[in-house]
Order: sequence, then structure tokens, then C-alpha cells
Amino acid sequence: MTAKAQRRRENMAEDPIINKVASSGIITLDLEELYPQGERVVFDLKPLLWQEVALKEEDLRAYVKTHNWAQYQGKFVGVHCSADAIVPTWAFMLIATQLQPHALFVSQGDAEQLERAIFTHFVAHLDVEPYRNARVVVKGCGKLPVPLNAYVELSAKLIPVVKSLMFGEPCSTVPLYKAPKPLRDSGSSSE
Repeated sequence: MTAKAQRRRENMAEDPIINKVASSGIITLDLEELYPQGERVVFDLKPLLWQEVALKEEDLRAYVKTHNWAQYQGKFVGVHCSADAIVPTWAFMLIATQLQPHALFVSQGDAEQLERAIFTHFVAHLDVEPYRNARVVVKGCGKLPVPLNAYVELSAKLIPVVKSLMFGEPCSTVPLYKAPKPLRDSGSSSE
């Protein structure tokens, strides 16, 4: 080993390794960690249609009386019609009235629309106080299908409270927003 390499090794042993990311004060917000847990189900009105064209009120009301609504207990449910049919607004509402006492969450739409609605609801109810005046990184890559609207809505919700907003990983971020510095009061008055 050369003398130069020996000195480098000795210097490394004396200087502790500092995790600059951990000491930066950056808060990582991972939507996957906050992902609302629960089974997602789509209630499709298509099987209840007459000849897959229209919905008959009498048939729907009979179905509502006999259907086992308890099977949706604790689930996230989207009410949808997969057929291109004439379905009045009240039919979706009637199904929602039956689901509400059982389901954890009810919305209109297919599986993708349901997921978007779940995250819209989640972001709307997120407490932003822990992020006030903080440097926040919204974590990117993940394993769960977090819809794009969640990131957009989260950004809009965080901007009024954060010091800065970034996307990615703390070691490699894309800066998105930096709060303007407050105007300094000169302390003088014109009397």
C-alpha cells in the first residue's frame, strides 16, 4: 500500500460517515404507506338491465329488497354500469343508499375511477400540520398503483403549508416548489 493510500485510510477512520440525507430535515411522504387498505369492489348495474338496454324501476326495487348488502361490509365500492345503456341517476343513488350502511366508502365509477375517488377522499382529509414549514419529498416509485390524481391533489394541498416540495427519493429529488421568503419588516414607521 502506498503512503498516500495509507493516509487516506487513516483519515477515513478518523472522520465518521455522516448521512447527509438523514440530517437534512427533509420529511418523506410516501403515499404507499398511507394507502387506504381494504378490498375494492365494483357493483355493476349491467346484469340488472332489461335486455342490456335500459333499467326498469320495478325490477331494480325488487332486487334491492333481496340482495345481500352485508357482503360489502368494510369494502370500497364503486357503482358502475359497464353497458352502454339508459340508466337514470336515481338508480346509482338507490344502490348507494343500500351500500352506505355497510361499505367503508362508496363512489360512482369503475375500478380505476374508484381508486381515484378513494385517493381524492384520502388527500382531502390528510392532516397537513406535520408538514408545516417543512421540506417535503413525495416519494415516487412504488409497488402499489397510486393514481396520478393523488400526487396532483397532494401537491395542491401541501403548497400552502410547506417550505419546499420535491418528488422522488431524498437522495435524488426533483424540486417542485419553494415557498417565497417572507418580506422583512424594515422596522421603521413614517410618522
